[in-house]
Amino acid sequence: QVQLVESGGGLVQTGGSLRLSCAASGNIFSITAMGWYRQVPGSQRKLVGVILQNGTTRVADSVKDRFTISGDISTMIYLQMDGLKSEDTAVYYCAAGRDTEYPRGWWGQGTQVTVST
Repeated sequence: QVQLVESGGGLVQTGGSLRLSCAASGNIFSITAMGWYRQVPGSQRKLVGVILQNGTTRVADSVKDRFTISGDISTMIYLQMDGLKSEDTAVYYCAAGRDTEYPRGWWGQGTQVTVST
């Protein structure tokens, strides 16, 4: 089992920044990638970005000029979000797994990000 705990969500104004954190613990040697996803009510959870065991990162085209993923999947990863827009409002989830494209074997509890206009 892998446990994931997110933190750092909240309310921010348009154009502001937030940094989300995700702490991994448990059987971390069973994972090869971690990812950030986001979900708005009525929609599917969407991949924001991935970080691999070797530190390689990949961010969705829709946010790659504003969002950055960093960290170490054996301890903590981060999602730095700059230039936030109202459409970034969502629940953000951290996930981990062995799939390097869509890691989703284990999930965190989610953290709400609300961008106000």
